[in-house]
Amino acid sequence: MLFLQNDMQNDIFNIQNEQDFSEVALAVFKHQFQNNRVYRSFCDLINVHPSDVLKVTDIPFLPIQFFKSRKVVASKDEAQQVFTSSGTTGSITSKHFVTDINLYKESYRKGFCHFYGNIEEYTVLALLPNYLERKGSSLVYMVDEFITKSNNVESGFYLDNLEELTQKLIALDKKGQKVLLIGVSFALLDLIEKQQFNLKNTTIMETGGMKGRRKELVREELHAILEGGFGVTEIHSEYGMTELLSQGYSKGKGVFKTPPWMRVLTRDTEDALTINPLGKNGGINVIDLANYNSCSFIATQDLGKVHKDGTFEIIGRFDNSDIRGCNLMVL
Repeated sequence: MLFLQNDMQNDIFNIQNEQDFSEVALAVFKHQFQNNRVYRSFCDLINVHPSDVLKVTDIPFLPIQFFKSRKVVASKDEAQQVFTSSGTTGSITSKHFVTDINLYKESYRKGFCHFYGNIEEYTVLALLPNYLERKGSSLVYMVDEFITKSNNVESGFYLDNLEELTQKLIALDKKGQKVLLIGVSFALLDLIEKQQFNLKNTTIMETGGMKGRRKELVREELHAILEGGFGVTEIHSEYGMTELLSQGYSKGKGVFKTPPWMRVLTRDTEDALTINPLGKNGGINVIDLANYNSCSFIATQDLGKVHKDGTFEIIGRFDNSDIRGCNLMVL
């Protein structure tokens, strides 16, 4: 592998195997320890130094709440884009200061292609009303480019015009056009309440969350309803968040895969600094090497399980607002 400083983007997005991933991850850790003041302070607080980190599982994971209270950056460059999380009125939202937007573009372009092929083969229909209603959504930024790159005049965003979307979806699917319908869960449920579909050429991808618009459902129940309403055998899912520049994808049954530059681990729910063995439920830790200029090692508030083949499932979220065992927000 090349040294990241010489050709960082090339190294990250050309990982071929576990050895490549390990080498790049350890190099990214050293870079962020040296250049990310928030992450360095966190590592100092838990008494971890690069000399202690010999393998990927030795790397400390920064609690995701720091993106709400600190500017988490590993670069002296000005932010080209600031992505913000959605939140209830008056709540503190996460901010991701992206100093090189090309890293995000490269990540979502290559990530989608890795799992689904060329975006130009699809008509992209986006049903993301809650994201469109606010500024700073990284999901809208990504999907907007998917719509543009699809080179299809039928592609586009939909807010409340469900009748227009219904007619377009039926017509496109009927003529054999490959369609990607990506939508937030509550909006997809709104759509199938107005129309029952029998789609043959359409991929339904939910991005999760009722966002306070409907009662939360467990994944199995949600997917069963959507499968029946759209007439499809599987519901696809996207796993991403404001604090990440990469996405995991599921092609059914809630089992997610990551692109080569992303990994998911779980941590002990009682001891946040301990990594679980494969197959044991725990808090989700994400390694996203595309986060080179912020923090690539994040302890999220999701609960899940990682299988032996590296796939993972999300089974819930922590109830408490702070990640148990890692309540170090006094930095």
